[in-house]
Amino acid sequence: MTTPTTPSTTSSRTSWRDFESAHPTLAGTVRTRFKAFRHHILATIRADGSPRTSGIEVTFHSGDLWLGSMPAARKSRDLRRDPRFALSANPGPGTDMAGGDVRIAGLARWVDDPAALAHFAAEVSPPEPFDLFRVELTEIVRTTVDEAAEEIVLTSWRPGYPAVRVQRRGNSAADIRDTWAEANA
Repeated sequence: MTTPTTPSTTSSRTSWRDFESAHPTLAGTVRTRFKAFRHHILATIRADGSPRTSGIEVTFHSGDLWLGSMPAARKSRDLRRDPRFALSANPGPGTDMAGGDVRIAGLARWVDDPAALAHFAAEVSPPEPFDLFRVELTEIVRTTVDEAAEEIVLTSWRPGYPAVRVQRRGNSAADIRDTWAEANA
């Protein structure tokens, strides 16, 4: 069994554009999952350290992934205080999970520059007023099920590491077998 390689000296965070350039296939899959539905689930950290989940829409624009919110919404206040987040793509209706389960983690950087906000508003036309956050990626995970092989397949990426594909087979602890390989992402 091979294991993931050690990290390189690159940053532990990256932009959507950088991720998309380095891993266009995985980036395309992730973008497609998020564009399939309008509403997704955002997890933020409350002031007391406990988790909060909220519905959210996402925007891919000008090489970045953006999160928007009504001004002073709880999720917006959470992100302004602590930018760490996790974002899960809407799985869709029923139990199909077509395209797999896709999750993104990172830091949401609040945009307070009036010119940048005006430019975004002119290009994207969000409901106004709005709070805007530019995403710095720290992890992307896609989980699918290969029914024929009876395997769960995880494709994972973090800055400084290659994308990794893990195939997991078996339902009991004694039978679980993980196979690691660098993903063709």
